[in-house]
Amino acid sequence: MKTVEIIGYKRANLGKTEAKRLREEGMVPCVVYGGDHQIHFYAPMILFRDLVYTDEAHFAMLTIEGEPEPFEAIIQDVQFHPVSEIIMHADFLQLFRGTPIKMNIPVHPVGNAPGLQQGGKLIRKVKYLQVKALPKNMPEYIEVDVSGLGLGKSIKVGELQTGDYEILNSPLVTLAGIEVPRALKGKETGAEEEELEEAEAGGGDAPAAEESSEA
Repeated sequence: MKTVEIIGYKRANLGKTEAKRLREEGMVPCVVYGGDHQIHFYAPMILFRDLVYTDEAHFAMLTIEGEPEPFEAIIQDVQFHPVSEIIMHADFLQLFRGTPIKMNIPVHPVGNAPGLQQGGKLIRKVKYLQVKALPKNMPEYIEVDVSGLGLGKSIKVGELQTGDYEILNSPLVTLAGIEVPRALKGKETGAEEEELEEAEAGGGDAPAAEESSEA
């Protein structure tokens, strides 16, 4: 998995006023935990571009002023402003190479589904899966092969082939499916009604034949 470097500076004050000032200066208030002690710091918001605004998962290398060594970490939580969507705060979890971690990994549909050629629409039900693995085995994304999906068909978590990692979501969760368009649903309904009418018509002739034979 790729690593994004975040250069940070320790925070002297932890109040809301200070946090607001940092955001106005284009900084993100942060905290890293999971090691010997928590470290509160801030970092330029522009450095989060390849870590947060991406469809692949990444590790973070935190180089914090005053710390003798960088911290390898994963981003555990990000808070966004409800209107402007700027990053309000970021939580990092320090990782250790021999300890399993949990991450939300993006899902990437691949392949050409036959249902699309028949006029269907690919619907992604899940964009992320929770994965548990050692850091060295954590995937950047998980491919979901939709090449076998026809109209009205879907693929579930339990059908995925996993490597040296564990997917924690329920096997029954639907990942993606091919939605049948309303126009095609109408045609299918019309065809079913036509078949039903033919069947009813055929069924109505049988009693009449029996009556004539009895006469």
